Amino acid sequence: MAQPEDVMDEALANELNTDDSMAGTTHLNDSVEEESEYEKLRAELNDAKDKYLRLVAEFENFRKRNAKERMELTQTAGKDIIQSLLDVVDDSNRATKQMETTTDINMIKEGVSLVFNKLRNTLQQKGLKAMDSINQPFDADLHEAITEIPAPNEDMVGKVIDVIQPGYYLNDKLIRHAKVVVGK
Repeated sequence: MAQPEDVMDEALANELNTDDSMAGTTHLNDSVEEESEYEKLRAELNDAKDKYLRLVAEFENFRKRNAKERMELTQTAGKDIIQSLLDVVDDSNRATKQMETTTDINMIKEGVSLVFNKLRNTLQQKGLKAMDSINQPFDADLHEAITEIPAPNEDMVGKVIDVIQPGYYLNDKLIRHAKVVVGK
């Protein structure tokens, strides 16, 4: 006769294992679906980490390349203006040599005037524009007051009477304030 414990074990095995084609221990030892889902999520996480690391590396390379390009740009930013000024330097050298041998003062004046006009035209072509300050109202954003003097008439109070050093714009951006005398 079967022992009561054997009957109990058999009943429990039948209760836990409703699939008749499998032995009770096989059914209990199979991988749980949760474990495969865990592995799937783990793989997705690893893929996401890999993508993140690649993006970080790509961004870092972009940042370094951008910094290098900016450095090269700043190093060669003045190249265009310097090249255009070389003609003026050459003309100045020729004028200096001519001054050593020429005694005609009018010829020297004309040569200096030509070199200066070429310099001014070259700078204007590059976007330099002199500020017109005389008789303009004093503006602290544009002018630097060197001194104040009594205004010659009532209309000149608070206006620029004289320019000690002109101000300049480069492509409509102020690059040097005008040093001026203001009427009070």
